[in-house]
Amino acid sequence: MNLTSGNRNVTPAVNYRDNFVIAVGKNVIVVVLGITINYINATMVHTFNKHHILKLNPRYILFIHLVFNDMIQLTTSITLFVFTYTFHTIYVSLCCLLILPAVFTTQNTPLNLAFMAAECYIAVCIPLRYNYICTVKRTYIVIGIVWTMSSLSVLPDVFILLATEPLEFLHARVFCKRDGVFRSIYSLRKRDASHIFFLVVVWITLFYTYFRILFVAKAADTDAKKARNTILLHGFQVLLCMITYVQPMLRDFLIYLFPGGVASINFVIFIINQILPRFVSPIVYGLRDNTFRKYFKRYLLCTINENSHATTTLKALSRCR
Repeated sequence: MNLTSGNRNVTPAVNYRDNFVIAVGKNVIVVVLGITINYINATMVHTFNKHHILKLNPRYILFIHLVFNDMIQLTTSITLFVFTYTFHTIYVSLCCLLILPAVFTTQNTPLNLAFMAAECYIAVCIPLRYNYICTVKRTYIVIGIVWTMSSLSVLPDVFILLATEPLEFLHARVFCKRDGVFRSIYSLRKRDASHIFFLVVVWITLFYTYFRILFVAKAADTDAKKARNTILLHGFQVLLCMITYVQPMLRDFLIYLFPGGVASINFVIFIINQILPRFVSPIVYGLRDNTFRKYFKRYLLCTINENSHATTTLKALSRCR
């Protein structure tokens, strides 16, 4: 359903639904990818919780926050995807409950990456002050700042919705997307302004930290070169996140080129925009970081009972190899 701000009546939306077989195939692909990525991410969270040494490192705390954030974002996005194919439209109140965590976590990702880049910069460029600046307590304060900034960006939409829409709108059925629920012109302008602000801040942080680390890396410092490559991967992740902000224009452009492939275009954009960025995060630290990988590979294919006898543990590890 499509609801416009000038007309309070619910009007039919253009229907680009797939046939049953294609719809089932797309949902199976999305759900399988989501379960696979969430399994890997959940294993990383489990690894982090099992090893106290990781909990004392601000780098891994920020990383696990990013992973946990990705799990929430992926779960809510896939739920919305399945609901869209199953019910097509849902009640506005239920749609809000699904959209809010998805929007929160989407906004959190670039902010978290910016703070991770700043942590790399401090570790490489001012290492003598690292232990003073990057403490566990301050890291959790940073995570609180990330959620606060996202809240200040998203929660006003809820108040604008309650102030500008009639009560009947909350009981209407809509095609569940952000612009279909928070449809006020004030919400749209605020959304664009917050996106621009966040992206400018994040890109300035990434460029500044990258070039400062680049100068240090010229001295053939292995850690500096690794930090430089990590920030490049952060930049790639932010580029993937930016697809969210240019998605309407990208979708319209692709539909203009391929007017008969609307359903396929929506599916491909969903995979690139929602699933692919969640796949990058485990690679950045889970596979590239030697310390984390040493612990992570123990839990990827099996669960180890740390209270069991050492011999039993070794046998379990051998079965996982």
